Amino acid sequence: MIPMNLPKITIIVAVFNGAATLQRCLKRIASQSYDNKELIVMDGGSTDESIKILEDNAQVITYWESRTDRGIYHAWNKALSHATGDWIIFLGSDDFFWKEDVLEKMVPSLLTAEASNIRLVYGKIAFINKMGEVQNVLGMQWKKKKSISSDQIPPHPGLLHHVNIFRDHGRFDETFRIVGDYELLLRELKTREAMFVPEIIVAGVQSGGVSCNIRNLLQIINEDISARRKHGLNLITTRALRYYAGLLYNSFFH
Repeated sequence: MIPMNLPKITIIVAVFNGAATLQRCLKRIASQSYDNKELIVMDGGSTDESIKILEDNAQVITYWESRTDRGIYHAWNKALSHATGDWIIFLGSDDFFWKEDVLEKMVPSLLTAEASNIRLVYGKIAFINKMGEVQNVLGMQWKKKKSISSDQIPPHPGLLHHVNIFRDHGRFDETFRIVGDYELLLRELKTREAMFVPEIIVAGVQSGGVSCNIRNLLQIINEDISARRKHGLNLITTRALRYYAGLLYNSFFH
């Protein structure tokens, strides 16, 4: 029996031809020590072994489907229609919970945040290469006025969203192909706070995803500027420039 005061956490995973890493992602979700959770997986019509992996793991998945979609934000928006949790976290198939007790350790902060009317709670994320070696750990204290002006937005795979964010702000803007999660956070963080849990690495993120691909650099810059213009913020920032420089470095030297 799960105590009534413990929040339900929805984990949403989007995948398209992600067979190389999907099992790792699902295994680490299934092994979480926190019981009051559900898993929703949206497959974009994979043609590799992803469907078989989902079928083999059906016992730990609350809902899954495999249909052609319009991209990751369309997949996440569809998943939100099936979510029943108080808090929601979004992962890609190449992301995974860092340790088996991540959610359990995050729950006290979720309860504190809810009592303080804070609707975003996040920890750190660790970038790894294909060999599983840690390349970088990302995540820093949120300081509203400074952070939003300098683009120090919480890292999305390490972030739990209270369901009321979507009730108040709507869902992801699908006109963005890469930075739709960033634009959603701007809607919330222009007027509200976020809570950082510095002692916890929430997720591992394998380099090579769409937002880490040097071939998408120009689109990332354009979408970043569009999102900030939409919310009346400076169009480009020092931190953003450091991020793009990091993309270039990782592309050429890793």
